[in-house]
Amino acid sequence: MNGAQKVARLTVGIFVAIVAAAAGWLLFVQTPTDIADLLGVLLVVATVAVGLRIGSNIAANVFPAYNVAEVAVEGPITRDGGGGFPPSTPGTPGADKIVDLIENADDDDNAEALLLRLNTPGGAVVPSDDIRLAAKRFDGPTIAYATDVCASGGYWIASGCDELWARDGSVVGSIGVRGSRMTAADLLEKAGLEYEQLTAGEFKEAGVPFDDLEPEEREYLQGIIDDYYDQFVETVAEGRAMDETEIRDTEAKVFLGSEAHEMGLVDSIGTRKDVEERLESLLDEEVATTELEPQLGVTERLRGGAESVAYAVGAGIASQFTDASGEFRFRV
Repeated sequence: MNGAQKVARLTVGIFVAIVAAAAGWLLFVQTPTDIADLLGVLLVVATVAVGLRIGSNIAANVFPAYNVAEVAVEGPITRDGGGGFPPSTPGTPGADKIVDLIENADDDDNAEALLLRLNTPGGAVVPSDDIRLAAKRFDGPTIAYATDVCASGGYWIASGCDELWARDGSVVGSIGVRGSRMTAADLLEKAGLEYEQLTAGEFKEAGVPFDDLEPEEREYLQGIIDDYYDQFVETVAEGRAMDETEIRDTEAKVFLGSEAHEMGLVDSIGTRKDVEERLESLLDEEVATTELEPQLGVTERLRGGAESVAYAVGAGIASQFTDASGEFRFRV
């Protein structure tokens, strides 16, 4: 917000307050009889306070204090903010809420640019892509800023932005896909237990943790991972304007920000101030940001806390490798 806008906001606020003071004096001091006169001064003061608040709100709408919307993507990326490994901290929003925030920013006429702050090791494939698409749809400049970690699904998201900035020490990359499972077949055998499941369809049970993988099942699951990887490479190549061979040559490794910059995986290296200066050059005006945060209900916050406690005592580890049906979880 430039100096002229600050003066305009202050002028609007003072004008509304003066109008409120005049109205309060007329209603509570000048016109009433003796009883009202005793309370007149207090009522005028209260009216002025209300007027100042209303004036500030009006001024904020007419002359907004921001022109850049900031949205954070932090922790493991999941659909609803739960189920990460380790579990997301209480209050961490899921992908759907992050998409809503970006869409709200796009609908806000005051938000001329989007700053997507990334500190994530990655997560689920489709939720990551949903966030990427929301950033790509934003009508205005979009800059992804990697703080500590921008890996895997985080990099997938960054490929939907116009530019990716990082710090020298940021961890960037991990352009790859994994499918994990924990095998409990030997444990069941030692316990004298036998797993049996009735299914229809040859590969319906592929990847369950209670039996060893057959060669055909391994080939089938590896094929899915390969397809996801091809999609990841194509998405990054298109978004980053890079050759697919360059991306595959990274072998899903992570790199420090400075090396990632040399490889073309990052556009620029800089601090938060440098990013804001870049936004100022793109918008050709002074930048002021507002961070958009989702409204989380009590249930969501309590769930996040319960998941953290469960992880701390070592509970639910097997569930991190398989979903409710016992099948593979695919992660980027």
